[in-house]
Amino acid sequence: MTGVTASAAPGRLFCFGLGYTAEALARSLMADGWSVAGTCREAARCDELAALGIDAWLFDGEQAMADPVAALAGATHLLASAPPSENGDGAIFHHGLDIAEVESLDWIGYLSTTGVYGNHRGLWVDEETPTTPSGARGQHRVLAEEQWIEFWSSYGIPTQVFRLAGIYGPGRSPLDAVRQGGARRIDKQGQVFSRIHVDDIVTVLRAAMVRPDGGRIYNVCDDQPAPPQDAVAFACDLLGVEPPPVVAFHDAELSAMAQSFYADNKRVRNSRIKNELGVTLAYPNYETGLRALLDNES
Repeated sequence: MTGVTASAAPGRLFCFGLGYTAEALARSLMADGWSVAGTCREAARCDELAALGIDAWLFDGEQAMADPVAALAGATHLLASAPPSENGDGAIFHHGLDIAEVESLDWIGYLSTTGVYGNHRGLWVDEETPTTPSGARGQHRVLAEEQWIEFWSSYGIPTQVFRLAGIYGPGRSPLDAVRQGGARRIDKQGQVFSRIHVDDIVTVLRAAMVRPDGGRIYNVCDDQPAPPQDAVAFACDLLGVEPPPVVAFHDAELSAMAQSFYADNKRVRNSRIKNELGVTLAYPNYETGLRALLDNES
């Protein structure tokens, strides 16, 4: 699954926001002897995480945790993955000083999005491309990135930013959309999206943990930006079902949220994760990723 030859010695990971990607990283590290703690928004979710052996704490990003010192105690690595607000990242906003005082902390990762680049009309972007987000959500991400880079400059704890493309993986892929009857093939001329399998995100994060280059930014995406309708058609082919009809974008009657995703059109380069972190993607395109998901179900 990875071309990385080194790995961090077992430590303690703390995640602000134990969602889909953070949980995947947590499971990978726990299999290698790490302990994991982190936050969730609802008590029921905290109970689910506790059943996995994760020390879960309630935190909604709007009010501070009840006991941040206890929650963060012993953390060697910290991942911030919760969506930001107009104030930027909630972890820094409420607990920046608490984090800075964790003497055991060796690395911080912030999960951002390639949405910070905005629309480039299908052209290629890389980490040196200026951030010109199209909407408020992207602007909040840029602010959060700036806050974490400033945190590194102020406190010296190596902090890295990871700009994630569209995430897919077990339970969250075009295969699932097709099975659930929600898949659509929407055609907007020239539109492409970049994607990344959740397992490859984990590989990138684990590689970065042993290369804590403070202030560095990484695009995390596969090698093949592609039209969204192509991924749906391929998923249908794998499942042996008839693909849904192609619908022109202007006839699709999409929600405002869905339309916002189509506002940005770009191809994202991933050379830096390969050249600097030594990563070999297990799933360099959606075809290999979707085939593997289907194979792993059998």
